[in-house]
Amino acid sequence: MKFTIIGHICKDFIHPKKNGKTENVEPLWGGIYFAILTLAHLTASDDTIIPVFSVGEKDYDELIEILKKYPNVETSGIYKMKEETNSVHLSYSTTQTRIECSANIAPPIPFKKIQPFLKTDAFLVNMISGFDITLETLDYIRMETRDRDIVSHIDFHSLTLGVNDDFTRFRTPLMEWRRWAFMINSVQMNQTEAKSLTLERFDEDTLAKQLLSLDVQRLIITKGGKGITLYSIDEHKNISNRDFAPKEKLKTIDATGCGDVFSAAFLYYFTKTKNAFSASENAITIAGANSQYLGSSEIEKLSEYRVKIEEGIV
Repeated sequence: MKFTIIGHICKDFIHPKKNGKTENVEPLWGGIYFAILTLAHLTASDDTIIPVFSVGEKDYDELIEILKKYPNVETSGIYKMKEETNSVHLSYSTTQTRIECSANIAPPIPFKKIQPFLKTDAFLVNMISGFDITLETLDYIRMETRDRDIVSHIDFHSLTLGVNDDFTRFRTPLMEWRRWAFMINSVQMNQTEAKSLTLERFDEDTLAKQLLSLDVQRLIITKGGKGITLYSIDEHKNISNRDFAPKEKLKTIDATGCGDVFSAAFLYYFTKTKNAFSASENAITIAGANSQYLGSSEIEKLSEYRVKIEEGIV
C-alpha cells in the first residue's frame, strides 16, 4: 500500500516545569514527523510512505538521514526552503493550561509539490500549523483523487488557531469549515477544536449532523485519555455514534503528538481493513503508547504495540 502524508514538520520545544520554573530543553522533531514515524513502524517493508512538506535547508540533511533508517519512507516529496524550520514552544501555566507558541511558520505546501504523489491508496492531510495547505490546494487534491478509490483523512488540528503578535496561538472559529470537510472520508478533531470550530458553537451531535451531510463518512472527536467518539453515516443516511475507550490504562507523561499518531494509525488500519471500529480501537492503543514518552523521543517503541495488536494482547 502507498500512503501520502501532507502537513508541516516542526521542531517541538517541550518545556516542563520543575520546582515551579519552566526548564529549557533541546528540540524534538514534531508535527507531521509523528505521522511519518507512526506509519513507518506500522506498515510492512513493501509499503510506501510519502511525506510532502518543506524543511529549513539547515535541517534538511539531518532529517533525511533520520528518515533513511526506514526503507518504507520515500523522501522525494520533502523539499528545502530558505526559511527556518517551524518551531513550536509548548509550556504550561500555573493551572496546567498548555500554552503554544509557533514561530517561523512555513509557507503553505503548493499543489505542484503534492500532485506527483496522489497516485496512492490513502492520503492524510494534517493541519499541523493551520497554514499547511490552502483551501484551494485541498480542492485541487479532491479533484485529482475523486474518481479513484482513495481513502482520505483530514485532521483539522490547528485550523481553529489564530496567531498573536507574540506568536502565541488562540482559538477562533473557522468560517469555511464546510468547504474544508467536503468530500473527505474521515474528519478528525479534538474536543476543544470541535467546540471552537463554528460561530454557532454546535454541540457534538449537531456538528456531526452538519459534517456528515457534506459527503463526509466519519467524524472522529478525540478525547485524550478517555478515547474517542466516532460518528458515521450509512447508505440510508442514518447517523450513529460509538465511544471507544483505551483498553489499557496508561500513565500519560506527555500528550504532544498523540492526535497526530492517532490520525496516522487510523488511516493505516482503516485502509488495510475498511473497518472503522477496529481501526479506532487499534489507533487508540497506538496513540496511548505515544503518551508515555516526551514528544517524539521514543516513538520507535510504537512498533512494540503493533506487535501486541497483531498478537491480540491488547
